[in-house]
Amino acid sequence: MKYTKATNYALHMIVYMIEHAQSGNLSLHTLADHFNVSATYLSKILTQLVKADLIESTSGANGGYALRKKMEDISYMDVIKATEGTGSLFECKFQEGSKCLIQNVMAEAENLMETYLRDKKLYEVAKIQIGKGKSF
Repeated sequence: MKYTKATNYALHMIVYMIEHAQSGNLSLHTLADHFNVSATYLSKILTQLVKADLIESTSGANGGYALRKKMEDISYMDVIKATEGTGSLFECKFQEGSKCLIQNVMAEAENLMETYLRDKKLYEVAKIQIGKGKSF
C-alpha cells in the first residue's frame, strides 16, 4: 500500500500549521516555500483540507490558511481521508461482498489500520518537534 505525495505533504503541512498556530494565518507562498513545492500543487492539497474542515482559508491582505479543527483532535486518518478519499484499499473482483473470504480479511485489516490512525493525533508529533526545537 502506498499513499500519494499529496497525503505526505498534507500530513507535514498540518504538523507545520500546529507548530505555527500562534503565528496566525500562513500564506500559500510561505507554505510553498517551506515545503519547496509549487504553489499551484499545494493549493490543490489545501483545498482538500479546507473541504474536510481541517483548516480554513481567509482572503485578503492578512489572509492565508489556519487550523479550523482543534489541533489536539486532528488525526492521521482525518488527513488521509481528506486527500485519499474514503474508498476501500482492496476490492474483490471475483466474488460478491461478504462471499469473498479474501475481501473479509482485507477489510478487517483495513479497519484495524483506520482505527489506529484515527487514534493517533498529529499534535503528538508537533509537540515532539517543538520540544526538540525543530520544525517540519
